[in-house]
Amino acid sequence: MNPILVLLCVIALGLLVGRVSFRGISLGTSAILFVALLAGHYGWRIPTGFGTLGLALFVYCVGISAGPTFFRGLASHGRAMAITGSVIVLTGVAVTWVCARLLDLPAELAGGLMAGAMTSTPALGAITQSSDNPAAVAVGFGVAYPIGIISVVLFVQIAIKLFATSDDDDKNGSASPADSDAETTPSNSIGRRVVRIANPVVSGKRPSEIAAFADSPCQMSRVQREGRWRPTPPDYQFQIGDDVMLVGGASEISRVSETLGELQDTADPVVDADRERRYVVVTSPEIYGHTLKELRLRSKYGVTIVRVQRHDVEFVPSSRTRIEFGDGLVAVGEPDALAKIAAAVGHRPRTVNETDLLSLVAGIVLGIFVGNLSLQIGEFSMSLGIAGGPLMVGLILGHFRRLGPIRGSYPPAAMLLMTEGGLALFLADAGLNAGANVVEVLMERGVLLCVAAAAIAIIPLLVGFAGSRYFGGRTLWQSLGATCGGMTSTPGLAVLTGATDSSQPATSYVAAYPVALVMITIAAPWLVDLIS
Repeated sequence: MNPILVLLCVIALGLLVGRVSFRGISLGTSAILFVALLAGHYGWRIPTGFGTLGLALFVYCVGISAGPTFFRGLASHGRAMAITGSVIVLTGVAVTWVCARLLDLPAELAGGLMAGAMTSTPALGAITQSSDNPAAVAVGFGVAYPIGIISVVLFVQIAIKLFATSDDDDKNGSASPADSDAETTPSNSIGRRVVRIANPVVSGKRPSEIAAFADSPCQMSRVQREGRWRPTPPDYQFQIGDDVMLVGGASEISRVSETLGELQDTADPVVDADRERRYVVVTSPEIYGHTLKELRLRSKYGVTIVRVQRHDVEFVPSSRTRIEFGDGLVAVGEPDALAKIAAAVGHRPRTVNETDLLSLVAGIVLGIFVGNLSLQIGEFSMSLGIAGGPLMVGLILGHFRRLGPIRGSYPPAAMLLMTEGGLALFLADAGLNAGANVVEVLMERGVLLCVAAAAIAIIPLLVGFAGSRYFGGRTLWQSLGATCGGMTSTPGLAVLTGATDSSQPATSYVAAYPVALVMITIAAPWLVDLIS
């Protein structure tokens, strides 16, 4: 069969298999590897070079995506979550080394097990490119990846049942009705409720002066005036009897409403979302890097930010949320105020939707060049390789957004296509090359590989969760969110967000995810060298 046709058929069939969901769990793009392993077993082949190109494109886009939050996350309020992600990765490395020694596993096979058990395709790519036996890496990943996904999902479900209590601060309340307009996320866990001001203590104060708003990811988007819901004015002060609209998770809304007054059981409020709501993308250095409290957008521009989209995760911000470059913000305000905030955040629709192919190619070339550089320390030689080089360059470009003529930002749709497309090429190539040996390896070591994969997945989960929950003093939802981020597990996050109305899991995941992603990509090939 034509090799190009083989490649396309493997990718298409893998994507179809990846869409199959069982109780909310699916393999996604990673299913391409399993289809490719089967095809490779029957002797199908593709031209060389596609996998290397796909890997370089994939890890470069991963770096671009993680760059805005990676470096700042190490020094900001998300540092505790980043530490949790780091602890999980280091524990995974240690457990893998022990398993390799005890079970006498080849270094490449052990490295593939770690990448799969910790559900990290960038780590798979990094080990594959630096290994003399990439087929063994792919086989190890194929064995461990389903075990890693299932382990995280089951762990999250068990932890919720064991540790979530009715008197816990973070126990989710009853879900509020799904919000149909874009002032809330598509998730059913976030909605809007009407509160009538009844607390004399807050009378005469502005929303920014209420501590409950600072401590909780909940926003007041509108006030009822003359029978109509209007965006909150810049100079608004609470008055007894006012009806205000809160946006957030049910537990956060309940907590804030206890300070303000009484929740009202009213029909879904009718708002003018077409003219009084706008989605903007942050590109201005005067905006990103600052918290909403520091920016004072309501007093300056008369708008309220009711939602932030980051790393494909949407959440309601608190006043302490730090805005990052590339964040998508949903702003509520009068039409003239929305025009002002769009200009202030640097939102340029045409620029946001343009993809600079020259910058893309130049960035990947620079990454490959950096990856080929070697650092000699005595008899030990170290290099980042085809995976680490583009990743590091992507991180730097993602952080600074531009280095000379090379841009470090791309439209979300283009980023998704490039990331998924590069990953698909790499997985197809890795699986087809490893397919010839997959049956032999499974027959020889199948049970031991499953045991090792389970240990590599479960022990870091336990260590990360216990460290965050009992030594870091984090809440249940923060600890579980950071643990899923440390395991780079989107299915685990999906289980969490479906079990609680709190936005803590999403924000904790976003803080831990990029650090864990970068650490495991860099540490994985060094682990293989250490075992060897």
